[in-house]
Amino acid sequence: MPSTMPGRELVQNFLKDNDIKITDLAKMYKLSNQDARDYVSGRKTNPAANRFILTVISDFNLR
Repeated sequence: MPSTMPGRELVQNFLKDNDIKITDLAKMYKLSNQDARDYVSGRKTNPAANRFILTVISDFNLR
């Protein structure tokens, strides 16, 4: 499976640039705060984490 680190960095930059907290993102996607942090940071790279990152990129039209 290809690395999703570039996508994770895209999400991290989007959150930073728009002053969005991980806790807000977790609420939007009905995740625990810890899971959202782990997914965005890359600590978890399982299929669920990758789907989450790809969903955020698609939902916010990040490129």
